[in-house]
Amino acid sequence: MTLESLINPFKAVEKPWYMFFVGFVYATIAVFLSAIIFRNHSSLVMVFLTVIATVPLMYKTMKMEEALDVRIKDELKLLKRHAKVIRFMLFLFFGFVVAYSFWYLVLPAEAAQNLFATQSETIKTINSDVVGDVVNPIAIFMQIFLNNFKVLLFCLLFAFFYGAGAIFILTWNASVIATAIGDFVKLNLGTGVVMASPAGAGNYIQAFSLGLLRYSLHGIPEIAAYFVGGLAGGIISVAMINRDLETNNFNRIMMDSVNLSLIAVLILVVAALIEVFITPVLF
Repeated sequence: MTLESLINPFKAVEKPWYMFFVGFVYATIAVFLSAIIFRNHSSLVMVFLTVIATVPLMYKTMKMEEALDVRIKDELKLLKRHAKVIRFMLFLFFGFVVAYSFWYLVLPAEAAQNLFATQSETIKTINSDVVGDVVNPIAIFMQIFLNNFKVLLFCLLFAFFYGAGAIFILTWNASVIATAIGDFVKLNLGTGVVMASPAGAGNYIQAFSLGLLRYSLHGIPEIAAYFVGGLAGGIISVAMINRDLETNNFNRIMMDSVNLSLIAVLILVVAALIEVFITPVLF
């Protein structure tokens, strides 16, 4: 298909920054198609269309990384290679976030509310669940970590059962984060700022940058952990399809996937610490 031809895993590894623009294009096309064709269900269809465009790339990447598991015997070298893949996936994710948040701010209020209705409801639910009656930072840390750990498990399982299935959860997260950034910008600017004026555009850019920074502090390690977990599940999934688990490569593939899963959990611990103890101080 046309969108699939924009990028391949080899080019993505060599030029990870290029994936930001690919992600922006994928998400933008999904926003307009869902708004025009599936208006009543656009908030979910938008995510599905973005995922459909991304799945071929993700599956090819899983196949490429599983093949490296078979060929490369040095685990440290293999993990360094995986790190390059995670890097381009993060650029792709940020392309989604910037595109979704941009259109959330630029589109007319009614259209934006309809497009991101489900995401807005999710944010309200998350805020009420996390805040509640909990005031102890350690308790908040455990609650956030356990919630994120559940998402990590879903990423691993989706990738295991559906190959590139983890990208659905991650794209959904991108749309939720984008909505939160958009709400942050609107809250900080109020309703009187006009984007069309030079001063208004400058204020929007400043507020958007602050919003992106606020959610990126803990969001980058958090999303990286989800991608690492998705990669671990995807590698096992492809290995089963290729019957590599029935060969002498079984131990190597499983060890690599276990190492990736443990790394993902450690990254989630760091992300939760940042979210609880650092982000509130800065913002």
